[in-house]
Amino acid sequence: MAAPSIVFLMYHELELEGRKLVQSEPGYVRYILPLETFRSQMEWMKDSGFRGLSVSEAIRFPQQSGVCITFDDGCETDLIAAAAILQATAFRATFYLTAGFLGTPGYLTPGQVRDLDARGFEIGCHSMTHAYLSDLSDLELRREIAEAKLKIEQIVAHPLEHFSCPGGRYDARTIETARRAGFRTVANSRFHANTPANSLYELGRVAILRDMPLGEFGAICRGEGLWKKRFQDRARQSVRQVLGNRAYDRLRSSLLGESSR
Repeated sequence: MAAPSIVFLMYHELELEGRKLVQSEPGYVRYILPLETFRSQMEWMKDSGFRGLSVSEAIRFPQQSGVCITFDDGCETDLIAAAAILQATAFRATFYLTAGFLGTPGYLTPGQVRDLDARGFEIGCHSMTHAYLSDLSDLELRREIAEAKLKIEQIVAHPLEHFSCPGGRYDARTIETARRAGFRTVANSRFHANTPANSLYELGRVAILRDMPLGEFGAICRGEGLWKKRFQDRARQSVRQVLGNRAYDRLRSSLLGESSR
């Protein structure tokens, strides 16, 4: 029997009618799904026989068809919008929180984090300030990873096991710092399904974009065509390595009206 593979989906804030997004630039908005789009995707998964999994469930690699659902940043819509849809479909998910954003406008408050945790959803960490980790000193890395972990653990009163890298940017020091901090996994933004052969400290995820047709979403859940996205991502990585993170983002923003998450 072939080893199971599981696609990890990456979501961000959800758009609600009449509610202002936490950011408005095009590069951010392209990652933001209207509420009904997210609902349609979850209903498609359920109707197609997929289970929605948390990271802890996904890394057990069950034989039954499943897709790992993750959210980055810790926006308030994690609780007031996504949670109800996930509960209606009996799906689990992991919410990676940016510790320093908690309690600021548009983001979860500590009380809301505890509510999300009490509903059975998995809480993870997405750094302290959403900095690009590969740009930081060792001391700054510890703050972004280890201190952020402790801050969220003080809110939920239990250990965190899972970390995701802001903008998908990381290096060997990032992985070692996360490991020493006690994280079991580190997720990035590389376009590949995960298998038991993958390192748990380099879990790939696929960003779900605003304008993605439902057919393309379905193909991603089945792990189809990810090689094309992986090829494009490697080309971007090559340019980023030459220019550096900040120069790359400035170029991308000016040419495409985008910013990297």
